[in-house]
Amino acid sequence: MSSALRILFDVAVFRLRRLEMANLAGAISVMVALRLGAADLAVRTGFALLLNLLAYLTNDYCDLDRDLRSGRAQEKTRFLAEHRRAALWAQWALAALLSAIALLYSPGLLVALVLGAGLCWLYSAKVKRVPFADVLAMAVCGGAMALVAVPLDRELGWLLVVQLGLFSGAFELIQVLRDRQEDAESGVVTTAVKLGEARTLLLLRLWMGLSAAFATLTLHRFVGPVLALSLLLPYGQSGAKTYWNRVRLVFGLAWLAIIVAMVLSGHSHGLWLGSESLR
Repeated sequence: MSSALRILFDVAVFRLRRLEMANLAGAISVMVALRLGAADLAVRTGFALLLNLLAYLTNDYCDLDRDLRSGRAQEKTRFLAEHRRAALWAQWALAALLSAIALLYSPGLLVALVLGAGLCWLYSAKVKRVPFADVLAMAVCGGAMALVAVPLDRELGWLLVVQLGLFSGAFELIQVLRDRQEDAESGVVTTAVKLGEARTLLLLRLWMGLSAAFATLTLHRFVGPVLALSLLLPYGQSGAKTYWNRVRLVFGLAWLAIIVAMVLSGHSHGLWLGSESLR
């Protein structure tokens, strides 16, 4: 038990330090936009946190041998390698706990669990090494993780989830660009390895354009120009981390504008297509 708790703690600390739990903040902001009650928000936030732990532990477990070879997060990785059985038990325990919460509180949470955890496992075990499928899987997974925040009858929530999924796809493209040379040397064929840097950058720009268009047409007409700023950001292999943070800043500001506008407008139900309340 203590080993499993230590593994979960290491996963949480490592991901938080790397600012890789952005979908948790995204889910909470969706709940705020939908004006969920305090109790609903608390349960769904706890569910989202546990689901994130399951997703990232699954990823670390599937990447364990590769991380050992590369020396990534050595202390955390070595402890996980020495306690594989505890790590596997922790995953099953989290899945069982999340299933119980969903069945007792809201069966709709099962959709987020099955899609989010299922796709995360599929991505980590197989798809992250399959060109094009890696990006699509991460986009869907990013949206599925945010479904924790959405009662299934809220159309607005689904639109927000799609937007977060588009953001996730863009970040996956940046990630495979950043790791392109390392992946190629390791024999891992991702989208960036398959297409090369120039064509992957073009795909990224098209993806960003799609994200801006979707936001403009379904959420707020003034958000598109903000998201379009990401198209102007220069990319350099040596400065991939800087580029990642700049894109995160642009996406974050656009997302914040969407959430603030929705909260101030007082609308939390219905489709926003054609709505004039924010236009």
